[in-house]
Amino acid sequence: MKRKLITLIIITVFTLQLQAQKYVGGDISMLPKYEEAGVVYKDKNGATVSDPLAFFKQEGWNAMRVRLFVDPSKDADKAVCQDIDYVKKLGKRIKDAGLQFMLDFHYSDTWADPAKQWTPDAWKSLSDEELKQKIYNYTKESLQALKDYGATPDMIQTGNEISYGMLWGVEGSSNLKKCYTNNTANWDRFTSLLKEAGKACREVCPQAKIIIHTERAAQPSVLTAFYDKMTTASIDYDIIGLSYYPAYHKDIATMETALNKIEEKQYGKDIMVVETGYSYAWALGGTEYDYTKTYPYTEEGQRQFTADLITMLNKHTSVKGLFWWWPEDNGNKNVTAGWWNAALYNHNTGQPYSAFYELKNFLNSTSIESVFLKPQPNDAWYSLDGRQLPDQPTNNGIYIHNGKKIIF
Repeated sequence: MKRKLITLIIITVFTLQLQAQKYVGGDISMLPKYEEAGVVYKDKNGATVSDPLAFFKQEGWNAMRVRLFVDPSKDADKAVCQDIDYVKKLGKRIKDAGLQFMLDFHYSDTWADPAKQWTPDAWKSLSDEELKQKIYNYTKESLQALKDYGATPDMIQTGNEISYGMLWGVEGSSNLKKCYTNNTANWDRFTSLLKEAGKACREVCPQAKIIIHTERAAQPSVLTAFYDKMTTASIDYDIIGLSYYPAYHKDIATMETALNKIEEKQYGKDIMVVETGYSYAWALGGTEYDYTKTYPYTEEGQRQFTADLITMLNKHTSVKGLFWWWPEDNGNKNVTAGWWNAALYNHNTGQPYSAFYELKNFLNSTSIESVFLKPQPNDAWYSLDGRQLPDQPTNNGIYIHNGKKIIF
């Protein structure tokens, strides 16, 4: 009987760890370009790193994100270069390194974000019905190409920062197919496109998690109105993906308010911060919120922001991922037109800033084994990844209480 009980505990612990898996890493879409240019990556002691991906893993990162454009040759921006061949090679390197691979479909020839969701040149003449078939075919063919190459994604974003829809049409057109949460225009079209993209994901990569990615953290009511519409339209997805940059989305408290609002809605989805960043020296372009009184634009300011963000995120059991955007920017060398002021590498020395090493703390929490096998405070409640909650949980889910699983 004792042996059976121990076996049950081991199985339970293993199952819970799988359910509670968390991911930390970065969008490293430009890494091959820096390597081709001869940029040198070093560790904090100044020793040269021969394999950046192995180094990232060694330092506690476990997942990487890569963007994909339809035809990036249409854009002169040197950072817009990720076509399917490029992504296949980088994706395979990520998988071979033992890291999880998040694929970010932009469904555009150039940057797709809340202000720019332009239809690819080759798709511009398509009707809405033809566009539905095209996004299905393109998504399916892209994923199959990655799968055949040994670069099967583990997580897939069907669109990038799509708070106002995607595939709007031609830039400058008077009839752009934008979506706003305070009216119904274009939402049926948009959700139909998402369904076709999701259908292709399920067919080719049935084990992958689908992410719906927005960036309205500074407007929680708009954010939840968007995901309400995803529910109403029966969109098939697994993860709510968010962007959070203080320069555009205000302070950490604002971000926590957004998380609270999402959790109150009980969508039944995990949450990931799929993009974040904070400057180490200069303001980001277009900065709307000055956070420097709390976090100066210094290496230490960047590290402290990262530490405090992680502390807040780790209070939310629904948050399962944290990804820094463009951490690998490391000296110009004509790779891009300029520096990314929120990178995690010193452009002069090639050494990581201290925030680089801070990120792995997102994965740190009290082990679930200790919840089962060690004495705990009376009436304490724990999440499935072993974090003690401040009080009895209010959200639906499975929790640990007095050594037992409790379902709310």
